[in-house]
Amino acid sequence: MSKSESADTSTKSTIMSAPIKRMPQLALKATSKIPPKKSQTLIRLLSYLKPYWWALLLTIVGFAINSGTEVFIAKLLQYITDAINQGDRTKQNWFPVLIIVLFVLRGLGSFLGNYYSALISRNLVYELRVQVFNKLLRLPTAFYLANPAGTISSKLIFDVEQVTAASTDSMKTLLRDGLTVIALLGFLLYSNWRLTLILFVVLPPILWLIRLASKRYLKLSKGIQQTMGDVSHITNEVISGYQVVKNYGGQAYEAERFNQTSKKNLRQGMKVVVTNSINTPAVQLLMALAMSVVVWLALRPAVISGISAGEFISYIAAAGLLSKPVRSLTDINQKLQKGIAAGESIFELLDEPEEQDIGSQQPKITGKIGLHNVSLAYPDGTLALSNFDLTIKAGETVAIVGRSGAGKSTLVNLLTRALQPTQGQIDIDDIAIDDIKLDCLRSQIAMVNQQIVLFNTTVANNIAYGSLASRSREEVIAAAKAAFAHDFIMKLPQGYDSHIGAEGLQLSGGQRQRLSIARALLKDAPILILDEATSALDNESEYYIQQALDNAMSHRTTIVIAHRLTTIESADRIAVLDAGRLVEIGSHQELMALNGHYAQMYERDFADDRFEGANAIDINEMTR
Repeated sequence: MSKSESADTSTKSTIMSAPIKRMPQLALKATSKIPPKKSQTLIRLLSYLKPYWWALLLTIVGFAINSGTEVFIAKLLQYITDAINQGDRTKQNWFPVLIIVLFVLRGLGSFLGNYYSALISRNLVYELRVQVFNKLLRLPTAFYLANPAGTISSKLIFDVEQVTAASTDSMKTLLRDGLTVIALLGFLLYSNWRLTLILFVVLPPILWLIRLASKRYLKLSKGIQQTMGDVSHITNEVISGYQVVKNYGGQAYEAERFNQTSKKNLRQGMKVVVTNSINTPAVQLLMALAMSVVVWLALRPAVISGISAGEFISYIAAAGLLSKPVRSLTDINQKLQKGIAAGESIFELLDEPEEQDIGSQQPKITGKIGLHNVSLAYPDGTLALSNFDLTIKAGETVAIVGRSGAGKSTLVNLLTRALQPTQGQIDIDDIAIDDIKLDCLRSQIAMVNQQIVLFNTTVANNIAYGSLASRSREEVIAAAKAAFAHDFIMKLPQGYDSHIGAEGLQLSGGQRQRLSIARALLKDAPILILDEATSALDNESEYYIQQALDNAMSHRTTIVIAHRLTTIESADRIAVLDAGRLVEIGSHQELMALNGHYAQMYERDFADDRFEGANAIDINEMTR
């Protein structure tokens, strides 16, 4: 592992492990919160339907019409049977008209119910997805460090879709088939209430079976969501790290890892199928037993005496029509539990504490920075920073150096309030950093990280990103020229309007870094932070960009983090960190004269540079 890789790993572990004031470590999979009751989750989901009450009303009207046609079918059979038995030609002539009316009403009801329930469903997906995404934009850094990207994206994509099963798909089935059952039972009670009461005998065992299945559905649904999150996480890792996978022959390992996780998801899904395959037939068997008793009794002469053949047939038909909606109402339980489990997952994220901003001041910063007795500790008590004191004057360039894990990048994250110290005070222009509004603070700090972040849009949009979007094209070009990016940009197919692909992978590492530097230069903030800003550049590009950075640093406070000490010799002061403590500070000449930590590090670094230079000369000689 290289120095930069070690530093990056150490820095990330520092950030992930540090207890963060007002920004607690968060985890999606592990939480000490008491899970909400299913009814609470369902009520919260249904609360999203309030703006669409009018669509819900039309849905109810539509399905009520649809349910009425079920009773109409039974009555139509009675009408037809009696008309045939009586030989009434007038009534028989109405048969075609009644059938057409029946299906017109049925079609109208189905359209109203299906269309407006779908309108509610898709709007719910939209509302939840936007709400979850906006929540992600407001969550603290610790949340992203504690949770895999795949798990988070699974909530946004998979869980949101599953939620519709609880709130809208289930509601659709409940309204359509529930109203049908009510209508048919009402008709049966009206026709012969004594016979119909037999159907209610099987109600308690049916409810018991549904309750038993509900608990299992909920448990299995949570398992499916977890495995889907794992599937998404592995996929994201392979896509983002495809070069490492290919170069190190990781295809077989990743394929097996994905296969095992997918199998877990498959097993969970099949358990749901088995549960449903047992529960639904069991409920139908109970209904069939009750129906068989009803039919057997209905055929007894003492029972059917005094009623016409049409009334008898309509009663049997209505009883038979109960089977399909009862089965649908049984199947609804599976969808409902899936949706409730997904709702719990989404609401858990929506209830996460957001990044807090208690600041109220919005000063125009000049760049003076003060860190007073600042400490930041790991949960196990190990200090990432310990009693750190440093004052940086406005316009001064200070380099932060030290071994991997010394706390350099942690210090930078404290300045942007991505982390909060466990002890001590940080001031900007003699104002406590917590008293400055976050937007104001971050708008006046430009940062160029070792890890380059570019977006799948044009070159111009990547430079003038976010709050910089209002900058003119001339300003964008000037920043690109200052970062020595203009020449290669103009060689792209559409120049500044060229799309650079996901994460800018259509560009070289040096080109991507120069766009990142151009973005920071365009921001023109009073504080500039360079975290290994030239790490991805070749020697020639680094030389030119170093000149551009020297010009950019002349009128602003600059903090430079560098592992190659030869690049920071011109800094006003160099602060040397060791195990989270400030052990030396001074100019390059002063620190070399001390012959301490910095001098040893510099000699070692200089020796490495001479070794690399000698190797380059040897290679050039060999290739002549």
